Order: sequence, then C-alpha cells, then structure tokens
Amino acid sequence: MHPAPRWTGRTDGTAPEHLRWHQVVEPYEPGTEPGACVFVGFASDEGVRRNKGRVGAAAGPDALRQALAPMALTGPHRAFDAGTVTVADEKLEEGQRDLGATVSALLDAGHFPIVLGGGHEIAYGTYLGVAGSTRRTSATRIGILNLDAHFDLRADPVPSSGTPFRQILEAEGDAVRYAVLGISQPSNTAALFGTAAKFDVRYLLDDECDPATSLAFVEDFLAEVDLVHLTIDLDVLPASVAPGVSAPAAFGIPLPTIQAVCDRVTASGKLAVVDVAELNPRLDIDNRTARTAARLLHRITTRHIPYRTVG
Repeated sequence: MHPAPRWTGRTDGTAPEHLRWHQVVEPYEPGTEPGACVFVGFASDEGVRRNKGRVGAAAGPDALRQALAPMALTGPHRAFDAGTVTVADEKLEEGQRDLGATVSALLDAGHFPIVLGGGHEIAYGTYLGVAGSTRRTSATRIGILNLDAHFDLRADPVPSSGTPFRQILEAEGDAVRYAVLGISQPSNTAALFGTAAKFDVRYLLDDECDPATSLAFVEDFLAEVDLVHLTIDLDVLPASVAPGVSAPAAFGIPLPTIQAVCDRVTASGKLAVVDVAELNPRLDIDNRTARTAARLLHRITTRHIPYRTVG
C-alpha cells in the first residue's frame, strides 16, 4: 500500500462555507471514528493488458483525486484517504487480495469505501472486500450493480479486466445477484450473452436505457438484495463525455441517467461500497472523463445517508 498523496487545490477560506474536498481529506489511520468516507486507490494496468486493451488506467486513481480535490462542499465532511494499492510485476491477483483486505477492514470499521481505479479488474478486489467483511452474514444477498457497456464475463483462463464477474459468479452462485445497466450489443458476443443467461444475469441494453426504464430496472434489482456493491465502468458513458477510457462508447448512456441511477442506489440505504474503473488519463481530453467521474463520486459521497456532511 502506497501512502495517500497530498490533496491540493484552490483555497478561498477555512470557514464551512468555503470548503473544498482537498481541505477536508486527511490520511486514514486505523481506529478512526466510524462513519467516514474513505478513498482507496487501485493503480493497475495489468487486467487491461491481459484483456488486450489500451493501458494507462494505472494513473487513474491520482487523476480522480486531482479532479475531485477542488470541488466545493456544502459544509464540513469527514473524509480520509487510505492510500493506493499498486499492482506491480504483473502480480494482479496479489493486488486484488490486498485491495480486498483493505476494503474489508474499512467496512468492518464502519466506513464507506470509495475505490478509485484502475482497470475493471478492480471490481474483483472490491468484491473480495465486501464478501470478507463482517457486514456479510449467511443470510446476506450481495448485489453487484455494474454500469458498463460490457458484461466482463469472459471465460479466459487468466483473470483480467474482462473476467471479474464470471470469477465472482462461479465462486458464489446464487449468493450474489449481478445486474448490468448499459450493455452495448455490438461490444458483446453471442457467447457472452449466453454466459449471462447461464448465470441469470439481468441486463439493460444501452438503447433501452431511458430514465424511466433504467430506474425501474434498478428498483427491481434493489428489491432482491441486502447489500450493494456499485461498480462504475466509465465506458458506459458516451465517448463525448468520457473519451479517456480503453474502449470509448459509440452510443453510451447519458450522464443525467447515470446520475439518477446512482442517486437511487445511494438513497436505498443498501450501498456498501462504490468503485470507479477504466479512467485512462493518457487518453482523456481536457480531463473531461476524470471531471465527470469526480462529479459522480462527489454526488454519491455527499448524499450517502450514513455519511452525510456534519457540522
């Protein structure tokens, strides 16, 4: 685990009405009073490399921090940064286990982890954290809601950014409900649709994602689960909004719809953890993708009921 970087940005004053994220985020220490949002980075290109994508997502965590840092808050907020798990020397599985241990510890301490990626292999590490935490009991059904143009259900022999949800479903079966909003039919083979049917994966195609249909889809999903892992692959957004990803979307889901979905999940009281994947700063234009992702995270964290602004 690499130490948390220093968050920096414009300072207009130190009174509550002047605060921005960089003024409230502190380095995380075990024993911190429960009820805070805690950022964790996952710097990894290995999953994308194995999946034959365009590498560069390892720089995503710091780009997300930099985009979020100057955003203004409505008041004081308890927020911390636990540092970054860095995948080196092709040791993806080790990095995922380290991320899982970090997320479990944060959940067990009563915090709300926000995991910054990194390729979508981040989702498997985040899930290990949810599955290994004390918040999961034998009666708990975990729901994974993936906002993504891709199923990521590949049957490759080596884990990658294209395999995380198949790995989870093969290990967990009916204990997990996996749903995907934003699937692009041209970007997923018939074999992947067949795998989705095999594992009873519910999905909504990108050209069906009008606001009303999307929210109804999410409502049905929420009704069947006890704890939610929200994973946002930024290639779910149109390429004009999110150009800085390995596989930009030719169609994509409009940002207001994605925001409404995130709002509904946050308001459910079931959201345990959120991760953001596939930001590739070297492919971004004017930090457009990073700023969009940061805006979504800003909204989720400040609206998460148990961790709302205080003071």
